[in-house]
Amino acid sequence: VQERRKFGPLGWNIPYEFNESDLRISVRQLVMFNNDYEDPPIEALAYLTGECNYGGRVTDERDRRLIMSILNIFYHIDVINDPNYKFSQSGLYYAPAKGSYDDYIAYIRSLPLIPHPEVFGLHENADISKDQQETNTLFDGILLTLPRQTSGGGKSSQEIIEELACDILSKIPPDFELDEVQAKYPVRYEESMNTVLVQELIRFNRLITTVRQSLIDIRKAIKGLVVMSSELEDVFDSMMVGKVPAMWAAKSYPSLKPLGSYVTDLIARIHFFQEWIMNGIPVVFWISGFYFTPSFMTGVTQNYARRYKIPIDHLGFEFEVMKQENTMTSKPNNGAYIKGLFVEGARWGREDMALAESKSKILYDPLPIVWLKPGEKAKFEERKTYTCPVYKTSARRGTLSTTGHSTNYVLSIELPTKEPPGHWINRGVALLCQLDD
Repeated sequence: VQERRKFGPLGWNIPYEFNESDLRISVRQLVMFNNDYEDPPIEALAYLTGECNYGGRVTDERDRRLIMSILNIFYHIDVINDPNYKFSQSGLYYAPAKGSYDDYIAYIRSLPLIPHPEVFGLHENADISKDQQETNTLFDGILLTLPRQTSGGGKSSQEIIEELACDILSKIPPDFELDEVQAKYPVRYEESMNTVLVQELIRFNRLITTVRQSLIDIRKAIKGLVVMSSELEDVFDSMMVGKVPAMWAAKSYPSLKPLGSYVTDLIARIHFFQEWIMNGIPVVFWISGFYFTPSFMTGVTQNYARRYKIPIDHLGFEFEVMKQENTMTSKPNNGAYIKGLFVEGARWGREDMALAESKSKILYDPLPIVWLKPGEKAKFEERKTYTCPVYKTSARRGTLSTTGHSTNYVLSIELPTKEPPGHWINRGVALLCQLDD
């Protein structure tokens, strides 16, 4: 649990400060319970160690699930009964046979100095993700130390920002005409998506206005027509190093993309809604394009609840991953088709339509279209699936917003699997709405 931290979000959604005292109390409880009982009470020990001693620090629901899954490998009856029981696939890690103190020391010395990711239940690609994160952190540090004034014959920083601001301004479309949209898509009892659309456009208008105004102001400030305030200076500095300014981020959806990719992504989202306004409700929704995704999920559920006169709190989603990658010929009778998700930590096996191991050096795999099928939770059948969380960005950690929703977690999708769910939990498998580049 300590060393998973270096793998970033693949290891833990939130990095925790587990310490020596957690380990000490767990070991003492293990000794005490084993001495007091004929058979080791595995369940009680797992609860005390995973849910209380270590779990007391864990605030994220998915991390709590992970800590119990890791613990199940070690607090297992086969450790006692099966002499060939191994803690990881390579077989290097196991509980050594009963022997002398020196035998145990010799076994510990035989273990590799740098453990392979499979020890932590992760795929070998996790090493690539870890190295990329370290590199990005290093480069971010270097960028902060760069001088702002250029010498020699190159363009000055003011000229660079002037050009960049002009370029972004030329790409950003005008605000959405809310009155026209409301006239075309009025509030209707049987179609909640109209309300979702208008709410999204209000949010995007607010963001577009902020971006446009700050770029106009920064151009004026460079020419000396207005005062360069601290906010505009931050916009200037951020644009110089290719980052999204804090002024935009405060009005924006969560995004970890650099400035160029962020602008491209913003324009793609605006285009998605323009298509919706022009051509009617889309057949397949680009889930990554929404500013506030929970409103879309509620809209889908609400439509179903109103059509079949079922209380909305009795409803949940079933999920079916389709064969089609990007387009469908017609809308489903109930629910909605969504696209735009990426699998991290695994890939989607298109042959047997189940989760499969990642291919070497391929960190993300696009998921085909998913059919969200609303239905009564009580009538859902049990299937062998992995409950895969969906996040807006690769950071995974989020905070609870005033609406009661996480700022990053969207929902959990049930994906078919041939492996036990614990395998994918240890792998840190999740679905992401957008990548970082």
